[in-house]
Amino acid sequence: MKVGRKDTALLEGPAADGMTAGELAAYQKLLFAQTGIVLQDNKQALVEARVSLRLRALGMSSYREYLELLRHDRSGEELVQLIDAVSTNVTHFFREDEHFTFLGKVVDHWTKAGVNRLRIWSAACSTGEEPYSIAMTLDAALRGRRCDTKILATDISTRVLAEAQAGRYPETRLSTVPEARRRVCFQRVTVDGESLYEVNPDLRSLVMFRRLNFKAIPYPIRGAFDVIFCRNAMIYFDRPQRERMVLEFARLLKPGGFLLVGHAETLIGMSESFRVIRPSIYERLKDGERS
Repeated sequence: MKVGRKDTALLEGPAADGMTAGELAAYQKLLFAQTGIVLQDNKQALVEARVSLRLRALGMSSYREYLELLRHDRSGEELVQLIDAVSTNVTHFFREDEHFTFLGKVVDHWTKAGVNRLRIWSAACSTGEEPYSIAMTLDAALRGRRCDTKILATDISTRVLAEAQAGRYPETRLSTVPEARRRVCFQRVTVDGESLYEVNPDLRSLVMFRRLNFKAIPYPIRGAFDVIFCRNAMIYFDRPQRERMVLEFARLLKPGGFLLVGHAETLIGMSESFRVIRPSIYERLKDGERS
């Protein structure tokens, strides 16, 4: 079964306890139409469990009743709640750390060459570990040099954006932050009796958080960026959507800028605007230049 097939062909009865095959297909179709996210059939248990959270929150008793609410919700607010519920957000500080090593070296090279303005986009920022890792990397690479630096951090989930903007994490979430960075970049705070580590205000001030739906092309973003991180996000989309995303990244990147993707992702065969620097790291070509 693939997203986009008519629902009438899928009403054969329960696909699992609670949610019928037709209901599952309807949720798949709705999410694909609104976000471009492809939910495979093997995500049945996840969809059922996550949608059940919304049923309980709203006091509803059936998946079909909630589906009708989504279809008639002109404000779109409940769709946002559903997206928040089904979004998978797996991240940690300095995940795929060679990307941050590469960023640090590039920024050091650029600023030594006289660059004094940097714009970086964390395109699927989740709960904030990625953009704050970028901020820590920039802080270390600049070594006190003056540079107009801004980081845009976007995600489709309002829930994770709120957590990211708060910038507060339990100590267990800082296990991949080097001790020297932890001392400089975080301060311990107590919130409702819980001890947390809060990103220092000077680093938080570098990051601007915004909600973005990858399907809403063209993206309402002003370029051009020096570096774009879009890691482990394109795997959730079909190839036509991935190609549209890559075209947008090329439009929003400066020639000579870099696009970093997840280790399981590739741009091979999707764009002539990039050349491979190393696996998962691509350079935006200059106009007329060939890879």
